[in-house]
Amino acid sequence: MQIYLPIAEVSVNAFLLLGLGGIVGILSGMFGVGGGFLMTPLLFFIGIPPAVAVATEANQIVASSFSGVLAHFKRKTVDLRMGTVLLIGGLAGAALGVMVFNYLKAQGQVDLLVKLCYVLFLGVIGGLMFFESLNAIRNVKKGKAPKRKKHNWIHGLPLKMRFRVSGLYISVIPPLIVGVLVGILAAIMGVGGGFIMVPAMIYLLGMPTKVVVGTSLFQIIFVTAFTTMLHATTNYTVDIVLAVLLLVGGVIGAQIGTRIGVKMKAEQLRILLAIMVLAVCGKLALELLLQPSELYSIAAGGH
Repeated sequence: MQIYLPIAEVSVNAFLLLGLGGIVGILSGMFGVGGGFLMTPLLFFIGIPPAVAVATEANQIVASSFSGVLAHFKRKTVDLRMGTVLLIGGLAGAALGVMVFNYLKAQGQVDLLVKLCYVLFLGVIGGLMFFESLNAIRNVKKGKAPKRKKHNWIHGLPLKMRFRVSGLYISVIPPLIVGVLVGILAAIMGVGGGFIMVPAMIYLLGMPTKVVVGTSLFQIIFVTAFTTMLHATTNYTVDIVLAVLLLVGGVIGAQIGTRIGVKMKAEQLRILLAIMVLAVCGKLALELLLQPSELYSIAAGGH
């Protein structure tokens, strides 16, 4: 069933969009990521313009993350205090990111920037997560207990705060910086930033994996909602028809993903996420390097 998307100005299969939303919702519930790192490139692949994909995908992330975080609230695996600190940084980062996005859109370079950001970040994060998870799985098979660093340079920073749910007493500076970076990525790449936030919370802040997923989703909800609002009012690139179809699939998928995630080991979850991140990175890199089927395109403004 073909449906016309008024802002994207293309026709796509409605069931395809529902299915994509469902798959990304499952990932959201399993890994504590918004799923935008996967959905936004998938929207590129089916012909949605990058500027519209980035702005609209933030809508779907809000819905799937909200659905997922409800399940984590029931299990009491959300650190609200840590989530609030991350959120303050995230809102500031999102505002900065939208300003950069608007400038590059005016210069006509936003499509290339978005794709290059995806290749760079997905390649680095996916590679690091893959090798770390592989080592963790090997250690478990050998019977070695996973080493968790109790003290590092973060514990020497000022402005310390106690995060009881996470069992931490650390400076608020690192979580704020992580939040700012995630906010910038949410605005420029149309992602929740979970693929960076989840590893940062585990390896940099030292949070337990079971608390990381719910806390990540809590922060993602508000940052992506704020990003959507800014894009809608400044760029007019939010396609509501596309957003609704992705949203419906995402909400259903998040509930399924949360149930699957609880039954899997932390190391298995991380290596699966790493493989998916690297697969999307590879596909995008190929698209940038290979010669396109259509060498020329007509753009508004006569360029």
